[in-house]
Amino acid sequence: MRGPRRLRLPRTRAGWRRLTQAVAAGCVLALLPPTWLYVTTGGRAGTVAGAPRTDVAVVFGAGLWDGEPSPYLAHRLDAAAALYRAGRIEVVLVTGDNSREDYDEPDAMRTYLVRHGVPDARIVSDYAGFDTWDSCVRAKEVFGVDRAVLISQGFHIRRAVALCRAAGVASYGVGVADRHDVTWYYGAVRELFAAGKAALDVTFEPDPRFLGPKEPGVRRALADAGRRPAAPLPRDAGR
Repeated sequence: MRGPRRLRLPRTRAGWRRLTQAVAAGCVLALLPPTWLYVTTGGRAGTVAGAPRTDVAVVFGAGLWDGEPSPYLAHRLDAAAALYRAGRIEVVLVTGDNSREDYDEPDAMRTYLVRHGVPDARIVSDYAGFDTWDSCVRAKEVFGVDRAVLISQGFHIRRAVALCRAAGVASYGVGVADRHDVTWYYGAVRELFAAGKAALDVTFEPDPRFLGPKEPGVRRALADAGRRPAAPLPRDAGR
């Protein structure tokens, strides 16, 4: 019975040179998508303090713990509530996963925001935000959002801005600061791979897993707010 094959390393200088070149090329290719995200979102991401006044904020789901928002998601919602209390936004669109009966991110997000001072009438739920691309496309096509402040962790926010801009939503990203724990580092490493998928999403513009009919929730919430005109976003542009 044969044992596992052992990795065979090059035995010549030429072989080592080819291996080094292949590794270098692989590293360059792996870094291209994150570099693209950084370059294309320059000037369109910052902190809560620097967020422009905009009608709509979009908060992306980040998991539940025993039916409650995870600490990372709670920090995103805290930022949205702070922007609302400061009069910087009028409506919050919460977008997350509700693919099964026992898991409902949007309703948990709504409940949390109401507890923190955001009126229920100013919150709109997207129950089919299964990933960032789906959330961005649905914000535009289903809820009619043309411009928005996006709220997520710093390691994710540039990807969110790039995808929402590609979907036709002029966006400014608010990166929420968090303690650099194991979860944070996992998210940061995951983004290296997610950047590649983002590049494919922007290139091929796939349909969301579920699109569905247009919904008037954002329009009605803005009508309830009286909808004061918002100033243009920094470097405001759709695509």
